[in-house]
Amino acid sequence: MAASKKTPPDLLDTLIQSWPDTLSGQFCLELALSGGMDSVVLLDLLCRWRDERGGPAVSALHVHHGLSPNADDWLAACENWCTDRGVSLRVVRAQISVAGGESLEAEARKVRYQAFADGDKPLIALAHHADDQSETVLLQLLRGGGARALAAMPLLREWQGKQLWRPLLKVGRSQLAAYAAGRNLAWVDDESNADTDHFLRNFLRREVMTRLRERTPSLDKQLARVAQRMADAAEMVDTLAAMDLQQVQRGRELDVPALLLLSAARQRHVVLAWLEQLGLSLPSPEALQSWLSQVQSASANSQPLLEYQSLVLLRYRHRLLALPRLVQEPEWPPCCLVGRNVRLPHGELSWTRGAGGLPADWTGKVIDLLQRGGGEKLPVKVGRKPVKTVFQEAAVPPQLRLDWPLLEDDAGDLLAVPSLGVSIRHAVTAEDGWWPQWQPTAIVSRQ
Repeated sequence: MAASKKTPPDLLDTLIQSWPDTLSGQFCLELALSGGMDSVVLLDLLCRWRDERGGPAVSALHVHHGLSPNADDWLAACENWCTDRGVSLRVVRAQISVAGGESLEAEARKVRYQAFADGDKPLIALAHHADDQSETVLLQLLRGGGARALAAMPLLREWQGKQLWRPLLKVGRSQLAAYAAGRNLAWVDDESNADTDHFLRNFLRREVMTRLRERTPSLDKQLARVAQRMADAAEMVDTLAAMDLQQVQRGRELDVPALLLLSAARQRHVVLAWLEQLGLSLPSPEALQSWLSQVQSASANSQPLLEYQSLVLLRYRHRLLALPRLVQEPEWPPCCLVGRNVRLPHGELSWTRGAGGLPADWTGKVIDLLQRGGGEKLPVKVGRKPVKTVFQEAAVPPQLRLDWPLLEDDAGDLLAVPSLGVSIRHAVTAEDGWWPQWQPTAIVSRQ
């Protein structure tokens, strides 16, 4: 731990002035307290605001990652500081494992953000400062980030129904250190911050940024300006992508002809906006561009396919689908009721009214819900058509065919292939017939 005494620069007014008007009416917040100097300074400032100026009530969150042999000591220190200031402390103990190519930093960040999401406070205060912002801009540049990545960290961000507030973004690390020394604050030092061999941010902070600031005294101001310009650019791109998405989206899918009317750049951004809206992982720019090139050159009956981590993008008729991969084979219910929707792990069976559907008086009738076994045939006007042919004519991607449900009666006669056809033996001409519809929501993996 470290402690010293100096006349502090008073950052309280700076903190209060950073409080956005949109947060008016917020009476409580939760501080992400790691125990490092930055978060300890913010703890002190927030408690002073509460006690001296009638600021919001303060609670704190400490995530015990268990990655350092000193983690228990850090937790004990945070508990003491919070007790001294009358702040309740929520502790989340996490087990971090690195898998799927993610870095240790990325996994730890996921754990922290999940802890934010699990809390009951609508406002989370984070202790990122101006030096962090500069490092983030350079880090994202080295990683090939786009406008949104280079915009770095905003003062206020809405995330999963919560507000993330960073009141120290215009305060440098040296100012925080002077304040901590003047207030005789103690903090903990994470030994991993000295590791420049494994963590690129540490390398930038310790071996690059200092020399850059010597050569360019206005470096942090310039990088902050870059971040602001990129934030403006990202906002404009996101706004245009949202407008384009409204024009090309059809439910959970994208309309291919409408998409191809857009420029290549707008196609990329509207697909990314669509995937983000669905909560799916985003492919690399190279993979996305390759896939869109296939879509642009493909005929209406082909199915360009892109697989990226757990995400599968494919084409069905004139629509584009984005589906997660289901690693466990779903359990199928033995039957369903006509007119009542059924949600399966890989899709949803729903019903609409229309001519050519099953009889209206079948409402509530129990029928069998089956997975394809092969060789099934659907009665049509002339003879019986193999279900395989039904799929081919409808350009259903092969990846979806095996798990596309079929409906049969007690005698084993095929009643319908949802969304694609109803048996001519049972189809009615009345407008109130029952049409079964199938909406895939995942692709079943059998690798």
